[in-house]
Amino acid sequence: MKRGFNALDSLLSKAFTPAWNPMYQLGALSFFYFWIVAVTGVYLFIFFETSIAGAHASMEYISVEQWYLGGIIRSFHRYASAAMGVCVTVHLLREYARDRYSGVRWFSWVSGIPLLWLLFASAIGGYWLVWDVQAQYIAITTAQWFDWLPIMVDPMASNFLNEATLSDRFFSLLVFLHIGIPLSLLLGMFIHIKRITGARTNPAKGLAAGTLLAMLVVSVWQPALSQAPANLDVAVTEIGLDWIFLNPYPLISSWGPGQTWALLVGLSCFLTIFPWLPSKREKQTPVAVVDPDNCNGCGWCLADCPYEAITMKEHDYKKGHQQSVVDPNLCISCGICAGACPSSSPFRHVDELNTGISIPGFHIKELLSLTENELGELGNDDAPRI
Repeated sequence: MKRGFNALDSLLSKAFTPAWNPMYQLGALSFFYFWIVAVTGVYLFIFFETSIAGAHASMEYISVEQWYLGGIIRSFHRYASAAMGVCVTVHLLREYARDRYSGVRWFSWVSGIPLLWLLFASAIGGYWLVWDVQAQYIAITTAQWFDWLPIMVDPMASNFLNEATLSDRFFSLLVFLHIGIPLSLLLGMFIHIKRITGARTNPAKGLAAGTLLAMLVVSVWQPALSQAPANLDVAVTEIGLDWIFLNPYPLISSWGPGQTWALLVGLSCFLTIFPWLPSKREKQTPVAVVDPDNCNGCGWCLADCPYEAITMKEHDYKKGHQQSVVDPNLCISCGICAGACPSSSPFRHVDELNTGISIPGFHIKELLSLTENELGELGNDDAPRI
């Protein structure tokens, strides 16, 4: 899997340049798509009617009568949601393939699991609000799914027996959930990146502009439309299903609620404990060590550390100076701090380079020589040089 992602990264870098490579900005793109969904959702809410009769009709007005603006905005809302779902899925698989889930990274990995549930719940709630035959199928199947849980006192499915059992208050509740769940998702997204220094929440401007342009083309070419209006007095026999967010529903219908709960909850639990499961990954090298004799307290290592593993304190014996301190529980031995230290600048051509901070067993001079040898083997006149 890692080789596959490496090949894809290389291909997209050639096509879009490394600065605009979407594989390097999956997290930032997910934030970007969230904001598109949020902004377009505000516009749609202005025209949406929270009633049984008005829900589908108001969406039809937006898509048909106001196709030149409302229809495009609705399509942006739909396609940005789908794009976010794809980005999040690829992001998860890529982090797994690159072994970025264990050790210090466990926090970001584990905090991302609930976000998957919130993302799916947000999208499903949006489909529900349209109140077409797809929404009818979602409503009935979801009710049956939750009714399987022993915590349910009154069956949810009884609200969807026929048209007479459903009230307009139900749509008011749906609107509340469709606003509250995405807000919880946004909060969780910021918690997800809390321990990552300099985490990007905005993609490159060129990539963002290209994404918007592509989304505009798709919105005009294939606008998001409603299906036939829902009618609880008539059984749903055929619908068009969104396989990005609604893929669990065929499982509920074919396997049953209990088996689907077991699969999804079991998979979530497995992903949660995944960072602590035995694996064949290489053992982490020793954490970074500070050499007070060569540390001048410049703070460059603090600024560059991706996991906030470095703090500053008063120097051990140099009055008026500071000194770096490494938290072994947060250090992943990446060596970025050693490269950031000005004491080991590659532009200093001296026999002995001594860093103020380094990884034991990986002297900066040896790493510099190894890097130059690896670059020399590329056989490319345009290869970078140090």
